[in-house]
Amino acid sequence: MVIPIKVVINSSPLIFLSKLQFLSIFLNEAYEFYIPTSVQSEIEAKSDLVASAIAPFIDSVILQVQSTNLQTLFEQLCLKLGRGESETIALATELQADFIILDDLAARKTAASLGLNVKGTLAIIRKLSQENKIEIGDRAQFYQKLIDIDFRISRSIFDDIFADL
Repeated sequence: MVIPIKVVINSSPLIFLSKLQFLSIFLNEAYEFYIPTSVQSEIEAKSDLVASAIAPFIDSVILQVQSTNLQTLFEQLCLKLGRGESETIALATELQADFIILDDLAARKTAASLGLNVKGTLAIIRKLSQENKIEIGDRAQFYQKLIDIDFRISRSIFDDIFADL
């Protein structure tokens, strides 16, 4: 029996992958994808194209919505992080997720300190590109596209991540 890879995702990676039109390609992976209820609420709070693009994945249970039972951890994390990041980290801990997808630096550091395997949106894009599932084309144009959708990343970090593509 194959044990599925469990992935817990915060809202910003879902939003950015959706804006880049890479979300359906990523969610086509043979993983179990989870989002906490607070992330679902964050996404559904805005009735926009992104919320409309993500809703079918929730409705079809490709994105499984689940609350965390680790309330103490969740409440402790909320003292320094947002609700979405806090519940994402708590849920990933509870599920013993294979990896957690977060972009916020403080949340990433916190998750890593708890022993979670942290990935970000750009790591997902890099993986999809390496597997020839997406084409990012000209790196300078792709970097500008990220900036245009309000993804905050320095050019030097971007160049380091995509140096060999």
